[in-house]
Amino acid sequence: MSQAAALDERTATGVITDDIASDFHTLGLAGCMDRLTIPLRQNGVFVRWETPHHGVEIPAACAALLYQAAQETLTNAFKYSQATELTLRLAAVYHGVRLTITDNGVGFQSQLLGGRKHGYGMCLMTMAVHEAGGTISIDSAPGKGTMVSITFPLD
Repeated sequence: MSQAAALDERTATGVITDDIASDFHTLGLAGCMDRLTIPLRQNGVFVRWETPHHGVEIPAACAALLYQAAQETLTNAFKYSQATELTLRLAAVYHGVRLTITDNGVGFQSQLLGGRKHGYGMCLMTMAVHEAGGTISIDSAPGKGTMVSITFPLD
């Protein structure tokens, strides 16, 4: 299948998907998330990755939630942000792991979870993160881009 066909198939509904089962063991969490950035890169978005130089042992359930959160965040960036630059940072923090995704796109009203209709993806992502004992921060404003930061404890 050509790259153009793969892009069309992967983004036909405006949702970034990964048709290959996420293989955290072989590619690692960062490698699996990097595959999700392919449609953005093919549309001219410069993607910067910042990861620790040492391996961080992340439980499978936590890795799956971080991957799903990245999928939702990158889908929103692809569909709405008009970003030209995007940074993904996966970092070990004191007794935990943090994923931060930042774009330089158009941003949105910070009333994400109340008031205006925004769809259910971000709400469901927030609920899943909180239910798993993590924290999520969504910082955005019109014309200022968006930053989504998700932290999970690892003890």
